[in-house]
Amino acid sequence: MSDFAALLEGPDWPAVAVLDRLRAAAELADAVVRPAFVAQSPALLADGQHYEERIRGGRIATREGNWHDLLNALVWLRWPRIKHALNVAQCADIARVGPRQRTRAQCALTHFDEAGAIVVCSDPGLIELWDRHDWQSLFLGERAAWGSRIAVHVFGHALLELALQPQRYLVAKTLVLMVDDDWHAERDDPDRLRSAIDACIAGLIADAQVLTDPQQLRPLPLSGIPGWHADSGSASFYDDAPCFRPLRAGRRYPSPAKL
Repeated sequence: MSDFAALLEGPDWPAVAVLDRLRAAAELADAVVRPAFVAQSPALLADGQHYEERIRGGRIATREGNWHDLLNALVWLRWPRIKHALNVAQCADIARVGPRQRTRAQCALTHFDEAGAIVVCSDPGLIELWDRHDWQSLFLGERAAWGSRIAVHVFGHALLELALQPQRYLVAKTLVLMVDDDWHAERDDPDRLRSAIDACIAGLIADAQVLTDPQQLRPLPLSGIPGWHADSGSASFYDDAPCFRPLRAGRRYPSPAKL
C-alpha cells in the first residue's frame, strides 16, 4: 500500500467522497470500472440487499472512519479485476443456495478476500520447501530469495488491518503464481506486473480453477518473511512462534498456476 502512503499518513481521515474520487481517477488510468464507494447509512441498508449483491449493483457500502472499510477500498483501487471476480462468484453462489447458507466455495472466496495474499515465484525449489513447511529453510536459509525469486502481495483487507499491530503473528491464505526465471519482482514495471497478476487471478476465479474450496489456499506465515518481524533473523523464532506450524498429515497443496 506504499502508493497510498500520503492518504494513510495525512492529518485527516479519508472521507468516503475522497475514496470515490480516487476510484474515478483509477478508472481513467486503467479503464477498469469499479463500484462506487458510498457511505453506509440506515437508508442505504434499508434496501435489504446482501452486501455482495449491492456491490454487483454498483455500490460498496463504506463506513466512515473505519480501518476495515478503508483498506477494502484501497484493495478495490489496486486489484479491481480480482475483486470483481470474487463478487461475481459470491453472487452466483448466493443465487444458488440463498443468502443464509455458505458453500465451500464461498468460504474460500471470503478467506482470500479477507486474509489473502498473492505469491509470485520463479523458483520451484522454494515451493518444495513451502510444501514441507520447512520454515527455517524457506525464510532463513533462503533470505536472499525474498524480493527477487519470490515476492508477496498482501490482498486481504482484514489481514492489512491486523498488520497495523506489528506484534501480531500473521498468516496469509495464499494463491501462488509461477513466473519465468528472468522475472524480477520490483525492478521491471511493478504497475504492469500488478495488472497482469490482477487479470490472471481474476481469470482463474472466473473459470473456477481456484477458490472453490478453502483447502486450495496455502498458509504463509508472513512473520517469517525477512524484515517483517523483529525476530525473523533468529533460527529459534521458527521453532517457537505459534504461526510456524508443521505440515498436517495428509495435507497436500495444489500446484501453482502460471502467470
